[in-house]
Amino acid sequence: MNGMFCQKCGALMVLDNEKKKANCSSCGYSPRGKAENLILKEKVGLTKEQEIEVQDKKVETLPKVKETCSKCKNKMAYYWTLQTRSSDESETRFYECTKCSHRWRVY
Repeated sequence: MNGMFCQKCGALMVLDNEKKKANCSSCGYSPRGKAENLILKEKVGLTKEQEIEVQDKKVETLPKVKETCSKCKNKMAYYWTLQTRSSDESETRFYECTKCSHRWRVY
């Protein structure tokens, strides 16, 4: 099939994903062979009730500890640990300031 239009009447072809066939929306013409190279795309409009509100808000999931930030001198920070070196060495502890989001690590 050449393009997305019917070769007989010029109307828009409709893709049936299940049958992998394209059919003319006007005259019903269907070209021979499967429409394997076609991809069906559909833009869906949502009502106000269906829309999802995206908020740029940080969710606090990490534990807090008393640790002084070297940048803003805030006294609270989030922390987490990761094994950054070989397994026989201790974990690296990472901190993030709760006020200015400055990050640092302690080995």
